[in-house]
Amino acid sequence: MKEFLDIFLHINDHLAAFTQQHGTLVYLFVFTIIFCETGLVVTPFLPGDSLLFAIGAVSADSNSGLSIWMAAAIITIAAILGDTVNYWIGRKFGNWVVLKFPKIVKPEHLEKTHDFFKTHGGKTIIMARFVPIIRTFAPFVAGSGGMNFQRFMSYNIFGALLWVILLLPAGYYFGSIPIVKKNFELVVIGIVFISALPVMIEVLKAKLAKPRP
Repeated sequence: MKEFLDIFLHINDHLAAFTQQHGTLVYLFVFTIIFCETGLVVTPFLPGDSLLFAIGAVSADSNSGLSIWMAAAIITIAAILGDTVNYWIGRKFGNWVVLKFPKIVKPEHLEKTHDFFKTHGGKTIIMARFVPIIRTFAPFVAGSGGMNFQRFMSYNIFGALLWVILLLPAGYYFGSIPIVKKNFELVVIGIVFISALPVMIEVLKAKLAKPRP
């Protein structure tokens, strides 16, 4: 757990080291992480937003060998494929997955995702791209709830493009600033906090809306 936390908070340093050691294999690594985080409902703990920001920051260094354009294409494909696979897992095996992995596919996570759908409808697929945990469960819930596949894919593709277009350039232009590089772990925590705000707001609104006894 301690090693995972260190990797998560200093993901830019680990990503840069991996790139220097393994070269273009970094693209396969990034594809795998993004695909699993979005495509497998049992891996919501993998980094998403912070990884994209870190990739942008590392690619800003001309000596890193990491191309932001190649990374953008690979992440977009991985995100779209991941959500698509997750949708069909929910569509075909939704109840089985919930019963088989109750400690990972937690009822409270599913409930929050259902609440998101009730509030935002199909746009949840787009908004979920920027919200940890919800990002992993949204396509699963869309599939298990029988959302039209063509409609789902339109939101899926647009959401993936928007996610990449906003976060990669943010890392590229701001990640190389000395104060950001020096305090990258605080930036990562800030990204997670900002990403989680929609969930926190929805939970607070739900609590305030409950009638008093």
